[in-house]
Amino acid sequence: MADYNRYGYGSTPSAPPASSYGYTTTPSAPPASSSSSYGYGHGGGGYPSSTYPPSSQAYPMGMGMGMGGFLVFPAGTHPDVERAFRAVDRDGSGSIDERELQDALSSAYHRFSIRTVRLLLFLFNKPASHSPSRSRMGPAEFVSLWNCLGQWRGIFDRYDRDRSGKIEKDELREALRSLGYAVPPSVLELLIANYNNGVSSRGALDFDNFVECGMIVKGLTEKFKEKDTRYSGSATLSYDGFLSMVIPFIVP
Repeated sequence: MADYNRYGYGSTPSAPPASSYGYTTTPSAPPASSSSSYGYGHGGGGYPSSTYPPSSQAYPMGMGMGMGGFLVFPAGTHPDVERAFRAVDRDGSGSIDERELQDALSSAYHRFSIRTVRLLLFLFNKPASHSPSRSRMGPAEFVSLWNCLGQWRGIFDRYDRDRSGKIEKDELREALRSLGYAVPPSVLELLIANYNNGVSSRGALDFDNFVECGMIVKGLTEKFKEKDTRYSGSATLSYDGFLSMVIPFIVP
């Protein structure tokens, strides 16, 4: 049996502050997910599990009319979140593309790069979702993403102790650990260097970079966990399997 804490699969991380990413009331609670020795699920960092974002049958929905038909939001969705979605769904289709998603998220607080937005579309649009395509996002997935980013914003602010708007390597290590990932120093240096022209010693990440690198770490670990069925900390992959795992995270 592997030393799970070494790999970041240990105890569930502490809950982030009740930040709501642009509003002050608590967002709607996600459905409970089963725990494992990996410490994942929505409580372990906000990345959706295999049943999250939920289907429209997961819990009662609230509805509103759009030009393309009814817009279906999870019950309890904050009105500000609904307004943010409707504001960018200019054609009333009931779904938004990457540019509209970028506008919605950026208007809330932080300007996200299109690369990060595409990664979020990939991670939060499940194949069985009700979105028209994987390149567009519907209301349920948008609410899941919005609430997740609120949690990650709280974690980022907690570890940005000098309030510079960026977190350095040591702060990044602590932030990722709070999400459930004990990332090795060599990987931390790669993450920092990736956003600082190859320089890891003096680099720092803003919130956009933090979300992108954190989601990649979490998403790849989830994929690895699927192969590590005994939770041993190791897995055997074919070359095709390795490429299929990694390439979707190489976002253009």
